Amino acid sequence: MPLLLIPPRGMNPHRRAPRIWARLALLLLPACALAPGLAAQTPAGSAQITISGDVSSPLTISADDLKKMPRQTLKVMNPHDKKMEAYEGVPLADLLKRAGVPQGEAVRGPLLASYILVEAEDGYRVVFSLAELDAGFLDSDVLLADTMDGAPLPTGQGPFKLVAPHEKRPARWVRMVKSVTVVKVPSK
Repeated sequence: MPLLLIPPRGMNPHRRAPRIWARLALLLLPACALAPGLAAQTPAGSAQITISGDVSSPLTISADDLKKMPRQTLKVMNPHDKKMEAYEGVPLADLLKRAGVPQGEAVRGPLLASYILVEAEDGYRVVFSLAELDAGFLDSDVLLADTMDGAPLPTGQGPFKLVAPHEKRPARWVRMVKSVTVVKVPSK
């Protein structure tokens, strides 16, 4: 819902006090960003991502925590801008391992029907199968990045972005990642 400012009766906002209205709009915008249905990017310092669902150790990882973990750099061609970009972050498989998600030889039978739901602050969601993110099956190199070209991710992209470098289309490159949920499909 857009913000609509109506001047008091008898005041012409075009003539008398446009600066007052501009200042009022700036004061009200932060409150509007908290309204349901509007996406607001969390400041990088307070940013967190949760890993939950069918995991043995649910995690909440801050931006500072992510910076302290073993990191990896990926150089990829951005299909939208047609330019090379260097993303740095932590492989999603490593984060899943920290949360106690089975990997390697343990991924068999009913676990092959498990999937990972990645959700963004703006409501965008994608799914990966558990096997897609397991190096024992596939070298997917999916990265939860927090920097691009040596700088924090730009506004509207971060503070966390999922990069899937081997995909032909970047539809599962999720920007503004807020959560990762592991789902085991029940056996029949």
